[in-house]
Amino acid sequence: MASVNLDMELQEVELNNAEKGQMGSKSGGVFLTWNDLWVTVSTKKGGSKSILKGLTGYARPSELLAVMGPSGCGKSTLLDSLAGRLDFSTRQSGEILINGHKQKLSYGTSAYVTQDETLLATLTVQEAVYYSAQLQLPVSMTKSEKKQIAEQTIKEMGLQDAMNTRIGGFGNKGISGGEKRRLSVCMEILTRPKLLFLDEPTSGLDSAASYYVMSGISRQREGRTIIASIHQPSAEVFNLFHSLCLLSSGRTVYFGPASAAIEFFTRNGFPCPYLQNPSDHFLKTINKDFDEDIEQGSARGRRPTEEVIDLLINSYKSSEGYHEVQSHVAEICHQGGEMLKKRSHANFKTQCLVLTRRSTVNMFRDPGYYWMRFVVYVAIALSLGSIYYNVGSNYRSVEERGLMVAFVVSFMTFMTVGGFPSFVEEMKVFQRENVNGHYGCFAFVIGNTLSSILYVLLISLVPGAIAYFLAGFQNGFEHFIYFALVLFISMMIVESLMMNVAAIVPNFLIGIVTGAGIQGLQILSGGYFQLPSELPKILWKYPLYYMSFHKYAYQGMFKNEFEGLKFRDDMFGNNHIMRGEVILRERWQAEMGHSKWVDMVILVGILILYRLVFFLIIKTKEKFVHARKTSTSILSNRSTQIMAKSLPASPLHGLTPPHDTPTNNR
Repeated sequence: MASVNLDMELQEVELNNAEKGQMGSKSGGVFLTWNDLWVTVSTKKGGSKSILKGLTGYARPSELLAVMGPSGCGKSTLLDSLAGRLDFSTRQSGEILINGHKQKLSYGTSAYVTQDETLLATLTVQEAVYYSAQLQLPVSMTKSEKKQIAEQTIKEMGLQDAMNTRIGGFGNKGISGGEKRRLSVCMEILTRPKLLFLDEPTSGLDSAASYYVMSGISRQREGRTIIASIHQPSAEVFNLFHSLCLLSSGRTVYFGPASAAIEFFTRNGFPCPYLQNPSDHFLKTINKDFDEDIEQGSARGRRPTEEVIDLLINSYKSSEGYHEVQSHVAEICHQGGEMLKKRSHANFKTQCLVLTRRSTVNMFRDPGYYWMRFVVYVAIALSLGSIYYNVGSNYRSVEERGLMVAFVVSFMTFMTVGGFPSFVEEMKVFQRENVNGHYGCFAFVIGNTLSSILYVLLISLVPGAIAYFLAGFQNGFEHFIYFALVLFISMMIVESLMMNVAAIVPNFLIGIVTGAGIQGLQILSGGYFQLPSELPKILWKYPLYYMSFHKYAYQGMFKNEFEGLKFRDDMFGNNHIMRGEVILRERWQAEMGHSKWVDMVILVGILILYRLVFFLIIKTKEKFVHARKTSTSILSNRSTQIMAKSLPASPLHGLTPPHDTPTNNR
């Protein structure tokens, strides 16, 4: 089958699972309305500042609504408010309804594309979309069906020529900025959501790339409600808009057909000059950042920008178009519509397998994740082996063995922070996909843990073997395996620590400093650089000494190295024999009441604890996000209701979603 109708494909799969109503009818669509919408934030002085001020509007199926305005006018805030993504630091009032109902935006019913390009740079376009399809599409669909949907979606967004090109990022050439934007959209429309939000999809792109991005989005409007905030579109892009919401300082300057906006400005004395981009003219007229006087008409002189904005806002509120918006909102709410239902996606097992596979590929292709560390570790291991080559069994070897163990446990594990920037990028992708409902926190933790085990085992086993055998540490395969396992677990613990830091401090520079500082405290209190009996009781002995994983790594490796050995004390010509157990008690003050394997079990427990803490951190963040998205409808504190003096018996003209292309504005 060369091509497939994706809507019918998804409906067919859902039918097979007795979920026919979940995908919604193709002709149903989503009507989104908002009335008297206010958003305020608290100021440092204890007051409040309004970001959105009493906005009212609507979005209809098969239409592209553009939200325009100068920087800081509230475009992104409006999108976040409608999508239920506002921070808890903001206060929202007003009424937001979907098909006339207060209801939750569940998974698969809506999609949100941010202006940040959070993509894994090492994947190709095809891989990125295919992995996303495996995570999002129902488990009842076969792999071939998911792949077919992924490939058709890629073609719909015009990315077929870049399918086998890596996305690329900092220092790695890949696809263009416009292709990255289209790819972001592509990954969010795999489930065919009825409602699509796009936050400045053309930001940072030239006019040609912006047009290709927006034309690709416009082609996806059939049966879908699309709302996009956009800063300053070209004339070609502007002609793609069906409706326009023009904001200034959080207030509505104009809401209505995009083709009628020029007439609105002309009627108020601000005609668009011939051959000028309408969006340039609108933004220049309502942008008060530069406080320039605006020329009104040919004989009315120039007026301050603030005065012009107030004039346009008052003119809009007294216009017929404003009352039509109120009537349209009332009509939509009166007619109602279907309740949106959550769609199914891949099961937990599939999510874990896909995330493990994707993360493994990313780690393999990203040299900064493990390969650079592997090269450095091998170089350090060779250096250690040459410096402490064949340490022997005299008194000096006691100190040399201790120094080498301390270096391996302290500094070779410390260098694990080198992979922090790569993990931060992976965390950004997780946060985007998690907030959009692609998969849960536990699946991500499992996938990341399983994918990293092989690489951490490699960078602990190979350098560990080089250093261990060159130094002539204790013979016996069991002793080497213990040495390598403790090094492996310690590296996994440090990775887990840095994961916790990344979950709290997403900035990788601050995160590296924070993680390095925490490790520095653990190294100092681990019992090597200052023996346990000499550590100050307050803070350093209790609790840091017992909390530091270095304590158990030091003692486990010391026991592994010294137990069963005998050393010749030749410092002062005595030549008497010292048993390793005595050295452990007296020189290293090791706790001999338990074996080295107990120390390893404790290390494993710390590793599990750190991973659980990481899970709890990201799960708590997820709960906060879902709490914000519980409902898109918040009743106004002002008790404002949609007022309509009379509702027509038949639908208002223009309420039925159009299926034709928008009329050119100029």
